[in-house]
Amino acid sequence: MEPQLLHGVADSVATVVIHHPAKRNAMTAAMWAALPPLLDTLAADPAVRALVLTGEGGTFCAGADISTLQGSPEKAQTLAVRAEEALAAFPKPTLAAIRGHCVGGGAQLAAACDLRFAMEGALFGVTPAKLGIVYPASSTRRLVSLVGPATAKYLLFSGELIDAERALRTGLVDELLPQGELARRVAEFTRILASRSQLTQAAAKEYANGRTDRDAHWSEQARAGGDTAEGVAAFLERRQPRFTWSVPGRPG
Repeated sequence: MEPQLLHGVADSVATVVIHHPAKRNAMTAAMWAALPPLLDTLAADPAVRALVLTGEGGTFCAGADISTLQGSPEKAQTLAVRAEEALAAFPKPTLAAIRGHCVGGGAQLAAACDLRFAMEGALFGVTPAKLGIVYPASSTRRLVSLVGPATAKYLLFSGELIDAERALRTGLVDELLPQGELARRVAEFTRILASRSQLTQAAAKEYANGRTDRDAHWSEQARAGGDTAEGVAAFLERRQPRFTWSVPGRPG
C-alpha cells in the first residue's frame, strides 16, 4: 500500500491513521498536503464529535520523509506547517494516540492535537538541529506552550529523544498507559468526549488557544443553542443529557 492517510468514523469519533510502515510512518509531501482537506471534510461531518490521530502498527510517526527535503526544504516545511495549523484549528477535540517513535514531524503533529495519550515505551524528539533546519516559529511557540521554555530548548537544541515518563512529567503527554491499554483508554475517553457539549468544547478550545475576540459570539451561542437548558434539565432529572448544538459546517 502506498504511503497515505487512512481514515474512518465510528461511534462519533473520526480516526486518522498515518500509514507508511516501510519508513516508520514518516510523512511524505503528499501526506502533508492531504491532511488539511481531509480535516476540512471531517470537521464538516456532523457525525464527527472528536478526532484521533495515530500511526499504523507500533509507531506513531518518525517525522518527515527525509527524501522529500532534498529538493526544496522550504516547500516541505511549508506543507508541514499548513498541516500542523489545520490540525490545531480543527474545531472539535483532537487526541494523538502514540505508540513507539513520535519524532520530528510526528512530534509536530502530536503537539498540534489538543491531547496526547501515549503507551509506555514511546519516545519523543524534536530533531531539526540534526538537519540544520530552522524550526518554524508557530511550531516553536506551540511546543513552548506545552512544555515550557526550558524543556523546549532542551528538545530543540539537542535533538535528543526523551522517554514517555519524562514526556508525561513535562506536559508533552497527558496520560501514559501500560502496554496493551492505549486503544482501550482512547476509546473510553473519546466516548466521554463525544457525550459532552460541543458548545462547551468549541468555546473552551478557542479560549484555551488564546482567542480573545469571541466572548459575545459564544454568549449568543449559549443563549440560542439549547445545550445549557438541556444540561441543567438532565442534571435535575438525573438522566444523561442530549446535547444538540453542533459545530457549524465551514462555508464552501
